[in-house]
Amino acid sequence: MKLDKLLKRYRVSDGRNFSLKDHDPADQGGMKLEREAADALLTAGTKRLAELQDKLYAQDRWGVLCIIQAMDAAGKDGTVKHVFSGLNPLGCEVTPFKTPSAAELDHDFLWRHVQALPARGHISIHNRSWYEEVLIARVHPNILVGQKLPPHLVTKHIYDERLEDIAHFERYLSRQGMVIQKFFLHVSKEEQRRRFLARIKEPGKNWKFTAGDVTERAHWDAYQSAYQKAIRATASETTPWYVVPADQKWFTRLVVVGAMVDALEKLELRYPDPDPAKAAQLAAAKRILEEEE
Repeated sequence: MKLDKLLKRYRVSDGRNFSLKDHDPADQGGMKLEREAADALLTAGTKRLAELQDKLYAQDRWGVLCIIQAMDAAGKDGTVKHVFSGLNPLGCEVTPFKTPSAAELDHDFLWRHVQALPARGHISIHNRSWYEEVLIARVHPNILVGQKLPPHLVTKHIYDERLEDIAHFERYLSRQGMVIQKFFLHVSKEEQRRRFLARIKEPGKNWKFTAGDVTERAHWDAYQSAYQKAIRATASETTPWYVVPADQKWFTRLVVVGAMVDALEKLELRYPDPDPAKAAQLAAAKRILEEEE
């Protein structure tokens, strides 16, 4: 399947009729690849992404924000590691968002995320994001208590209001030259169970597992509903979601790198042409260096 058709399969740019049940976590887009072939495709994708990043950095006009959301064990960390491994650290930042600190709770829910937005010419990867405020907070409403909101603002509409704020904020960012790519790594409950067991059985993976991981599985349906509502409310042409099948890690990574390459190629990035003064400086420097021979 060609890349554009593959991405279209998982891209959600109008969430009004979106249903998570229409997306199979085990889907592979009709691709049947041996490990070697999949690795070769990923290598080619990361190489192309690095080439585009170099032009993005040189042009210094666009910022790129990559948001990765998922249930536990869906492969967020591995996706970041494998997809973005070839990028120049000078123009790339990765921020994992964990439980808010006391200082962060003294600000609005977007504040800590704004601090990590990409500068022009940079790519920022957010491992979890402001969507946690309409996902985990929706599933565990007691979280709102620690956010010190005035009581009259905590109504039954608060999550819909936050989704509206997020959608408007993302639209604002896109109007400022920021390209936003949002990925939901869609793993099945059974595959999550297998990965949790692997983390328990393999000593080298024990550190990845916490007792709370299993406890959260009891809220699986509530999380799926929260994700569906979030995608419905915030998917748009300029800030699309990619609902990426995550039961096969190799396929997840191919879709993410393909979507990132596609987004950057649409920017028609190029190295900036020198202005007349700069061109004169280059010519003079060339003469001097050549005369040294």
